Amino acid sequence: MLRFLPVFLLFPLHLCLQTINIAFWSLLIILFGLLKLILPFAFIVKPINVLINFMLCAFGKLSVKLIKLTNKVEFDYQVEGNLSKNEWYLMMPNHLSWLDIVILTEFAAERIPAPKFFLKKELIWLPFVGLGAWALDMPFMRRYSSAFVAQNPHLKGKDIETTKQFCEKFKKMPTTVINFVEGSRFTPDKHRQRQSPYQNLLPPKAGGIAFTLAAMGELFTSILDVTIVYPNTKGSAMLAMLGGNLSKIVLRVKVLEVKEGIAGDYFNNESFRAAFQSWLNQVWLEKDKLICDLEDKPSES
Repeated sequence: MLRFLPVFLLFPLHLCLQTINIAFWSLLIILFGLLKLILPFAFIVKPINVLINFMLCAFGKLSVKLIKLTNKVEFDYQVEGNLSKNEWYLMMPNHLSWLDIVILTEFAAERIPAPKFFLKKELIWLPFVGLGAWALDMPFMRRYSSAFVAQNPHLKGKDIETTKQFCEKFKKMPTTVINFVEGSRFTPDKHRQRQSPYQNLLPPKAGGIAFTLAAMGELFTSILDVTIVYPNTKGSAMLAMLGGNLSKIVLRVKVLEVKEGIAGDYFNNESFRAAFQSWLNQVWLEKDKLICDLEDKPSES
């Protein structure tokens, strides 16, 4: 145990260990990703995908072991429903920190198929992580403002086409598709700027997840409504973790049925779009109340 070390020693040591963990697994994953690129044959690609998915989960498990080594942290996980590693899931978590990715990856390791995150296009340049995610066939999305699309109409629907291409890849083996529906990490500034109607969440963005359901709805076994909370943590959960000050990680998972009315033409059917947004807003409202309960603070609703 390294928790006895003072913060000025623990922080750089923990950061170094986590960086080595990321670099080691990312380099291995990138190496096999290049092999897939050079030899794109099904009998080679399939076992390589199994191997690199194992490496991704190994990264998550080792990262959490390092967290336990440097933090006196309690893991409070609860799942409503049954999970399997041989099925397809669409996961909808709230997004608080970069630490969420580690926690969700480790959670998936022995419970559900390896996760595939929807990532911002800019993250492909992040050392180790970007190319590692590319090798794992994770989709990189480029966000355009409405004004920019109006000036460049040829870009309309570009994200949707990217989603479609990756959904085809996800059909080849059991997969957990993770979509951070809020679009970015929660911060008080973003909460204020977006005039969020929720106390603890940013407004959900329905388009991407609606299209994923339309493209793979018949394949998804369930939707996983995941709520992440770091109680008693002020400021950045990642910085608290690196400094040995993370005391508790709470994960609540609800296994939801993929109802018939959830998958449809979100972009051309106005009645379906309204119904889908209403369903997603209700999920987010319940998640907001749950976070209030988990953090033991009064709800505004």
